[in-house]
Amino acid sequence: MARTLRKRMTDAEIKLWKYLSRKQLGVIFRRQYPIKEFIVDFISFDAKLVIEVDGSQHAGSEADKVRDEWFRSQGFKVLRFWDNEVLRNIEGVMETIRREIE
Repeated sequence: MARTLRKRMTDAEIKLWKYLSRKQLGVIFRRQYPIKEFIVDFISFDAKLVIEVDGSQHAGSEADKVRDEWFRSQGFKVLRFWDNEVLRNIEGVMETIRREIE
């Protein structure tokens, strides 16, 4: 399933991956990575950071709340961005991610 999701990334996920890949922020990120029964959009084990890029189908999702809480219980910080936020304000998104890494 994770392999399929890597091949079918959204435009926003593709754009963000260009900024997260190749250790550009000083930490390694993995994309569409399976953990437990979840598949996260992006994860850095070095920074203990999970990044999700969501479309409107995620608005108010109880499943996302449960999932985020599980990751927090494991010591991860979870950042969620809307697709349009990544597509229209990548600089602001990257600044938020940089602050979390530092």
